Amino acid sequence: MTRKRKPYKTFTKEFKLEAIRMMDESDRPSSEIATQLGIRRNQLYKWKEQLETKGDKAFTGKKGRPLKENQSETSKLREENKRLREEVEILKKAAVYFAKELK
Repeated sequence: MTRKRKPYKTFTKEFKLEAIRMMDESDRPSSEIATQLGIRRNQLYKWKEQLETKGDKAFTGKKGRPLKENQSETSKLREENKRLREEVEILKKAAVYFAKELK
């Protein structure tokens, strides 16, 4: 049985810019601001670094791993193949266990 992971939270460009502004202009610690916004403290620093390096081009578009429906056929088949190999290994171990139990 596989567990489904929680989907990633996505934030708008405006939210990220406002969070960075709060961190820069406030005298409160960044950890307190992050807690208030419901994000991790290091995420604020990552956003700030992205803004400093990319300027106006920061926070455009989606990045990261493609959604399931956008994955290529090959990667879907690889993932299924991996899962099936794991299931076969489990079944082999179960067969050995029950064969010993019957003796």
